Amino acid sequence: MPIQSGLQFALKRLKQAAFGLLAVAVATGAGVWLDYDATTADAIQFDEGDVLLVARGETLSSIVRRFEEEKRIDKSWPYLLYARYHELGNNIQFGEYSLEESITIGELIRILSSGDRKIQYRVTVLEGWTFRQMRDELANAEPLRSITSGWEDRQIMAEIAQPDLHPEGQFYPDTYFYHKGETDLDIYRIAFQEMQQHLDRAWANRTDSLQLEDRHELLIMASIIEKESLLKSEEAEISGVFNNRLVKGMRLQADPTVIYGLGDQFTGNITRKHLRADNPYNTYTRGGLPPTPISLPGEGALMAAARPLQTKAYYFVAKGDGSHKFSSTLAEHNAAVRKYQLRR
Repeated sequence: MPIQSGLQFALKRLKQAAFGLLAVAVATGAGVWLDYDATTADAIQFDEGDVLLVARGETLSSIVRRFEEEKRIDKSWPYLLYARYHELGNNIQFGEYSLEESITIGELIRILSSGDRKIQYRVTVLEGWTFRQMRDELANAEPLRSITSGWEDRQIMAEIAQPDLHPEGQFYPDTYFYHKGETDLDIYRIAFQEMQQHLDRAWANRTDSLQLEDRHELLIMASIIEKESLLKSEEAEISGVFNNRLVKGMRLQADPTVIYGLGDQFTGNITRKHLRADNPYNTYTRGGLPPTPISLPGEGALMAAARPLQTKAYYFVAKGDGSHKFSSTLAEHNAAVRKYQLRR
């Protein structure tokens, strides 16, 4: 080998070795610093009552640079280097976080990735409400983003992949928790799935004597029971009365279905004129079930609709204290009406 070529080769190998040693030194030094956040020396400063808002889609990089702009940290790059070195910060969750003390970058990334310390809000949808009442409640829930406020009901159903389904009764009444940045459509999706699960469970546990053809009819019946019963202890007996009437081919004659059919025309007092005015929801003028549910039924009403009490009663009337008088004959029922309704 020529002397010049040998020198060039030796210099090249020496240069490679030098770069290798430098890389090791840098990596070793970086590793030492990157494990340094176990102390609080380089902690990010927060004060009592501080709230960190992480927008949907925001990255760790933008959050840390915001800290630099707010003078919570001197420089953002060491913290970003730490996250890259430890392969952290790729699954940041949006929302509001309560951060009331100084924390290290490692702890902050853990909090933002796990959702710990997220500030939760709640909204309650009551049993027996109509879908309109649910919409009003979600529209006024803060800080829930009401993106559906100008939508028609059918647009909401289309967005949850149920374009041909009437919305009444399809959402489970419960307390729902959410974080800032979430939308009312998120709640609709969750509540719909919740109702499907509860409805499936009720239908799977139905009795053999049940006079309902499918899950849809069970949901309708449950919605009527929900509106008729103020006492949970009476739900199964009310269901038994309606089941008996279906067996005999009798009309349900349920006042809540009439009221629902009247819509805004109902002012608080149901009259004989209302009972005689025919519409698809008037179970005094039409046999069988109304075409859709009339309210959002809860677990108790769903199970009562699936498992009606074995009873001889075909009638019931409100006693005025939240309970009902159940009767097996029309004569007994008329006497109960005179005692508890007409006299009052």
